[in-house]
Amino acid sequence: MASTPATTARLLIVGPQGSGKGTQGIRIAEALGIPVVSTGDIFRANIKEGTELGRQVTEILDRGDLVPDELTGAIVRDRLQQADAARGFLLDGYPRNAAQVSDLDAFLAESDAALDAVILLDVAREESIARLSLRAVEQGRSDDNEEAIAKRLDIYEKETAPILEMYGARGIVDRIDGAGDLDEITERILAALEARGLAPAAAV
Repeated sequence: MASTPATTARLLIVGPQGSGKGTQGIRIAEALGIPVVSTGDIFRANIKEGTELGRQVTEILDRGDLVPDELTGAIVRDRLQQADAARGFLLDGYPRNAAQVSDLDAFLAESDAALDAVILLDVAREESIARLSLRAVEQGRSDDNEEAIAKRLDIYEKETAPILEMYGARGIVDRIDGAGDLDEITERILAALEARGLAPAAAV
């Protein structure tokens, strides 16, 4: 059963493709009564709805480029100013690099806030590849071939290392074992957050 904590919880969840980050992010956000702010979901929704943002993102992705930091940051800032994020949020997919970390810091500082915790789902590279390969078979996803998976994991490892170093220096990174049963992983995350005073004991 979901429960709302007495304090705010501003969180970021990080993990390689195949780590279960999306699933765990939703579970944790529901348990704490906060919204998931996923840049990927926002982009996909706008593309599907044919909005101006969706057209911009489609053109960028069709060129094989990454969505610029400035555009991504503006989208996230707009989302975090909505009423449901007033008591906290769980970020998924942003920030991805040092420049985005600085941009988010500056935005949160405007309201004397900061991230409370970074949840790092720790999954061995071999496990990530195995999970994604299985997903490719089950869902018929051609983009989940071994070469593409390896490339995405390389990008994740390269981009995420400096972010974790920055947040690690602040003492807010909780490294969570991402292997095992879904419920067990959720319990590990909530226990880590509870230790920081961010999750009630009866969250789930």
